[in-house]
Amino acid sequence: MTQRPMNDIKLPEEKNIEPARSSFRKHFRFFLVIALLCVSFYGGVFYSQHKSAKTNKTDIIQNLLLESHDKNQPGDVDSDLFWEAWNLVTEKYVDPSKVDKNKMLYGAISGMVKSLGDPFSSFMSPEESDQFSADMQGTFEGIGTEISMKNDILTVIAPIGGTPADQAGLKAGDMILKIDDTVTTDMSVDEAVSKIRGPKGTEVRLTILREKNGSPKEIAIVRDTINVKSVKIEFKENNIAVIKISKFGDDTSFEFNKAANEIVNRKASGIIVDLRNNPGGYLETSVEIASKFVPKDALVVAEENRGGSRTEYKAEGGDILKGIPLVILVNGGSASASEILSGALRDDLGAKLVGAKTFGKGSVQQLEKMSGGSSLRITIARWLTPKGDYIMEKGIEPDINVDISEEDYNSGRDPQMDKALEILKEEISALSKNS
Repeated sequence: MTQRPMNDIKLPEEKNIEPARSSFRKHFRFFLVIALLCVSFYGGVFYSQHKSAKTNKTDIIQNLLLESHDKNQPGDVDSDLFWEAWNLVTEKYVDPSKVDKNKMLYGAISGMVKSLGDPFSSFMSPEESDQFSADMQGTFEGIGTEISMKNDILTVIAPIGGTPADQAGLKAGDMILKIDDTVTTDMSVDEAVSKIRGPKGTEVRLTILREKNGSPKEIAIVRDTINVKSVKIEFKENNIAVIKISKFGDDTSFEFNKAANEIVNRKASGIIVDLRNNPGGYLETSVEIASKFVPKDALVVAEENRGGSRTEYKAEGGDILKGIPLVILVNGGSASASEILSGALRDDLGAKLVGAKTFGKGSVQQLEKMSGGSSLRITIARWLTPKGDYIMEKGIEPDINVDISEEDYNSGRDPQMDKALEILKEEISALSKNS
């Protein structure tokens, strides 16, 4: 800011100086008393605020919870037990340095969610929430696999193609018994993920069981930066397009639209949508992709909430891929949004499913942002295919079951893809004869 020159300040005239000084002294003394009172008052307020600012944020949360205890306590639960345990831990635990109130609070909330017995609902700390966001954007450091609970056992849903997990031979359905030297019994999915993740170049050892009657084996995997492009396209013989969708993330709709335009421009004779080892993602994205195949307003998926009422998600229009012969590849690593898309394309279009039975994740999770950067991922509904089939825990059976043996895998053979190509060639041939 530019200062004004001193000669711009106007002084009072000489004849008015004495009366003005006398009046000024009286007013000044009065002003000084008021000012001192204000300083004293606001100084106390400032000190109080400054002091409270140093208070641990968990203490503030605890105080707020205590203040609202009476009005928010459910009528059929006595939450005094919680605070009784809280106070006993904070006041009596032998090593006060290990009493971390943030961890206690997060642990209490996490335990509350675990009590639901739902492997897909979980509380995430601020750090875990940030990691979840990074995963959906497609970049993180780790081994590149999706895990979940199945029959109360930590299980690989799917390794992502080309990642360290895939290259080390981890497979969909592998049961993880130990992470390094820690047994996974009673370990949550989020705890397991945090142990498997780590800086690029470091190693993690997973003890896995592939078959229930088999022997455990240890697989050492070196972590790397995982940068997953969610959609890849290639053209095989007879101008058949193969679209590989590895997840339903932030970039999937955009990348799939580009692939769909390429298919139209190249006048592909058939399409294989490869959803194998795709652990899912956003429901809305699966609806957007289905809309490229099925007519506008065709039912893609229905949600059934806790009250039994249903919400229908219908195709949004823009079905530029309609009428092109179609086959879907699925396996035990196809879950969630993958099952929604494959179920919709089969029910609405009669598309053939080839491969192995899908994972069976027929529930819908909602991500709720919470205080301090934490979040809650909670199951809010079950979903049904357009024909009304629930698939939770039972999965979707393919129309044509084709296994990939250990020998096939080690030799680089893909009998599931071979069968999909065979089906499309027959269909294309039949169409050309009828035209």
